[in-house]
Amino acid sequence: MSAPLPMSDKQLDSIRQARARINIWHGSVRSGKTIASLLCFVLLIRRAPATGLIVICGRSLQTIERNIIEPLQDPALFGDVADEVRHTRGATTATILGRVVHLIGASDARAEGRLRGLTAALAYVDEVTLLPEPFFVQLLARLSVPGAKLLGTTNPDSPRHWLKTGYLDRAGELNLCAWHFRLADNPSLSPEYVADLAAEYVGLWRRRMIDGAWVVAEGAIYDMWDEARHVVHVLPDMRRHWCGVDYGTTNPFSAILLGEGVDGRLYVCAEWRHDSRATHRSMTDAQYSRAVRAWLAALGITPEWTFIDPSAASFSTQMWQDGHPGLARATNDVTDGIRSVSSLLAADRLLVHDSCEGLLSELPGYSWDPKATERGEDAPIKVDDHSADALRYVVHSTSHEWRHLLSPPATGSGG
Repeated sequence: MSAPLPMSDKQLDSIRQARARINIWHGSVRSGKTIASLLCFVLLIRRAPATGLIVICGRSLQTIERNIIEPLQDPALFGDVADEVRHTRGATTATILGRVVHLIGASDARAEGRLRGLTAALAYVDEVTLLPEPFFVQLLARLSVPGAKLLGTTNPDSPRHWLKTGYLDRAGELNLCAWHFRLADNPSLSPEYVADLAAEYVGLWRRRMIDGAWVVAEGAIYDMWDEARHVVHVLPDMRRHWCGVDYGTTNPFSAILLGEGVDGRLYVCAEWRHDSRATHRSMTDAQYSRAVRAWLAALGITPEWTFIDPSAASFSTQMWQDGHPGLARATNDVTDGIRSVSSLLAADRLLVHDSCEGLLSELPGYSWDPKATERGEDAPIKVDDHSADALRYVVHSTSHEWRHLLSPPATGSGG
């Protein structure tokens, strides 16, 4: 099988790692998630057991034909596989690599009845968030053949959508793998096309379709965030560094290295993260301490100060016992910390290196909690915020060091 389009490392990794019962590709439009998931689907069709049906589900038969069947029949996308995809428009079945594939539209809750009595070995779901939740639940129940798998793609929706809260946020509890894609993850797009596409979306749709964020527009905390403005590929020389740590055991642990560049800007230079839910491996305080110190040593950097999550007393003690210099409790005034980060981003005085994937995935979706807002409180949604919290700790705790960077340059008076 040949596929002539270039594939990014993230696309290839997602194909290799899609071994869970539920596999979800989500993120911005044209980010490469659909091509990667379809190639994975084709590979799994070749190995699918003879017992159990293969199904493709979508909002309607027409969207399945447009979004799935037609791309699979395009030689420019799937090479010689395209010759082995046969379908008559309007038919509820197709033949792919010699296997009959059933096409099921699910426009409303009644579509759940179409799955009754079905036994499936492999399912592909197009735009999962557009399908009714009962349909998705019933489809999972129908995947009863040993080793059965579901592959699904979607653009982001509200952070309170059932797919986000019931599945993606519970990945550590479920047999589920998920990959978040941004435009930069699609190597086949030209810079001109990316710029044009980004210009076509504004507000809510820009945040979801371009940034790939699960967010409601009015709830976005850093609504000035723009990857085109705030992400850099090369770092200048740094005058000094600080580190911020958000501690987690069952939740992700994140360490952010902040530097002051010789150009008068702050840079998130590097990030170290460990997610025990994703790796299925917990770490002790001693292991975290050793890992963070080894990471900094590999970078050849000793931060002037390391600001640690104030709730992580045991970890702070461990770092102190291990001789790490310049330890301090992070300033944890949430709203003031957010204000500090926001002021730097709005002034283009805070930039992020493109290697900081955890932070880059969190910032677009970092959102105010509407329930807290209803109570008259300002509080972020406590989901996918660990690197964002580490950034807030180190930025706000050093505000007295960088506040002058926001001051406009002095102008001389004529005489």
